[in-house]
Amino acid sequence: MNQLLDTVEIESSPNPAFAIIWMHGLGADANDFVPIVKELNLQGLPGIRFVFPNAPAIPVTINGGYVMRAWYDILGTDIARREDEAGLRKSQGEIEKLIAREIARGIPAHRIFLAGFSQGCAMTLQTGLRYPEKLAGLLCLSGYVPLRDQVAAERSAANQQTPVFLVHGRGDPVIAIQRAEQSRDLLMELGYPVEWHEYMMPHSVCAEEIDDISHWLHRVLTGNKA
Repeated sequence: MNQLLDTVEIESSPNPAFAIIWMHGLGADANDFVPIVKELNLQGLPGIRFVFPNAPAIPVTINGGYVMRAWYDILGTDIARREDEAGLRKSQGEIEKLIAREIARGIPAHRIFLAGFSQGCAMTLQTGLRYPEKLAGLLCLSGYVPLRDQVAAERSAANQQTPVFLVHGRGDPVIAIQRAEQSRDLLMELGYPVEWHEYMMPHSVCAEEIDDISHWLHRVLTGNKA
């Protein structure tokens, strides 16, 4: 019953003081973002444990019911109108179990980041905005806020001041940048400290983005000495 998702882990140094739980996108797997660890500039930072979980394999409606790794079902092209609320909440629970494991391994919640790309970005926001303890930050790549109409009522005051890094590609054909802009505006209206970047790229990651992630991590980590 309490079985955890399979994960791939990388530690930037022994006895890490921080953790980043990083969720992949639809149809990818835990290894998808492993290479990014070497590309980030972590020089001078405390040790970080990167935890890359595998989403469960489920039938995805928009892909004809084909079974693939997904954090929740995609019911149609209008992802804003038809959302798999049950799937989103189930995966939220799975990610919360991974946070609990890091806490049990000695890394407190306020030193744990959530990160993700696309569906993984949606799960970062779905989980992080509602998590009852203060987290270190939310790293949100090429995604959006799911269940947006429920965020104001369900959000946790503990993460009201948690830094949010939100980025998107101007030419993204999978999730239009307008959806990300709406998510950015919602978060800012609700008072979250959002750092926004957009890049000339499709539904992917670019070198400039990796530099910006590195700079953001340095700023957040050097300000988190507790």
